[in-house]
Amino acid sequence: MEIKDLIISKNSNLREALHSLDKSGSGVLFIVGETNQLLGVLTDGDVRRFLLSEMNLETAVTNVMNADFVSLPSSSDNSTILANLNDRIKIIPLLNDKREVVDYASLNRLRRISIASPLLEGNELTYLTECIKTNWISSQGKYVRKFEALFRDYHENHEALAVSNGTVALHLALAALGVGKGDEVLVPNMTFAASINAVLYTGATPVLVEIEEKTLNIDVSKIEALITPKTRAIMPVHLYGQACDMNEVMRIANQHDLLVVEDCAEALGSTYEGRPLGAFGDAATFSFYGNKTITTGEGGMVLFKDPAVAEKGAVLRDHGMSKDRRYWHDYVGFNYRLTNLQAAIGVAQFERLDHFVNAKKELAEKYNTTLSKYAFFQIPAKRENATNSYWLYTFLVKESAPFKRQDLMDFLNEKGVETRPIFFPLNIMPPYVDYGDKDAFDLSKRISEAGMSLPSAVNLSALEVDYICACISEFVAQY
Repeated sequence: MEIKDLIISKNSNLREALHSLDKSGSGVLFIVGETNQLLGVLTDGDVRRFLLSEMNLETAVTNVMNADFVSLPSSSDNSTILANLNDRIKIIPLLNDKREVVDYASLNRLRRISIASPLLEGNELTYLTECIKTNWISSQGKYVRKFEALFRDYHENHEALAVSNGTVALHLALAALGVGKGDEVLVPNMTFAASINAVLYTGATPVLVEIEEKTLNIDVSKIEALITPKTRAIMPVHLYGQACDMNEVMRIANQHDLLVVEDCAEALGSTYEGRPLGAFGDAATFSFYGNKTITTGEGGMVLFKDPAVAEKGAVLRDHGMSKDRRYWHDYVGFNYRLTNLQAAIGVAQFERLDHFVNAKKELAEKYNTTLSKYAFFQIPAKRENATNSYWLYTFLVKESAPFKRQDLMDFLNEKGVETRPIFFPLNIMPPYVDYGDKDAFDLSKRISEAGMSLPSAVNLSALEVDYICACISEFVAQY
């Protein structure tokens, strides 16, 4: 259903409005003037209340509509939209600069096609209900242990610790490995800020490394030049599901006696040389935020290769308290535990991991087919020795294109399709300017200005995917 199906003229009457409401099944119509500017909102409830007092279907919709409506720019982020929705304001039209309706938001759907959304149609409710009925809702309970076991079995029996989010997973991994003040950790310049923040939490110094153009991941050819006597670890980030060159990362780490902490927040289900990402480093971390491949709402996981380090990590996760002597603290620890409720969702989600990853791969192929028709785009790189789980389908608008990335994003936004720009380079943001040579990151800057992500939810319908692809083709046809 397109937004045009929900728009009727101010010259329409209630009879025509009822036909439109019946046809769309949406329960809402937008009344526009002769220049398509929004004049009012009409819901099926408005019509019912009017007809109860006056049975006249020939009444003009302008006499019944709500002209005192709240609207927002179509560029509004989801947090702004949510802040304006409440018991009184249940529907918010989203308008372009001409005050034309391009989409609408409600508590049930913030946008027509969102960039990402979870699919909770497995055993999530069953497992959550069991937690509530048995009173096992905090960080003790069978689902925490089961969730950790599922990750351990999937990742070559590396010890697994469930934690409260992906950022603390990184911090816990580094802390358990003994990374701290006086150490340096090599971090790619293109990643979410959690990667570098976790290094700073430990007191260590991050050293930024330029990325490579094809995978958008850490450029392994630039790592060794940045190694100093203080270098303690390398943090390869598998960005958007794309695997780093782990053979070369591990070769360098072994040669220079460095630790490797894999940031797999966006790469659950991806592989390298037939092995799951997360199985290579001394530690690896995952995120289960609501937009990730599997979700627990908020949550994370840490994998450790060395059981002794994992044991220390488990103590640090629980306030640094001794496992043998209750309320005796061997370390200054953290409260990084995951609840049994969250883990129950995680177990149900993990049961469908293969389905989710396969759905994302199929979606990526459809996007690839559309974007490959045009010379203006760089689609995600494919490599024989790696598989991409396509957490978010991310591509680049080439410099040679007759339009900018923002032009395409604005066009799709007005079509009700949410998109997302790629991350900013870390080195240009105030907290991180001192951690890399400012003249060494031209590629990061160019990619940051050219990269964008398309909707990547596993519950996108075939019609929605076709619609997104058609919108891209419609945009390109203008040039």
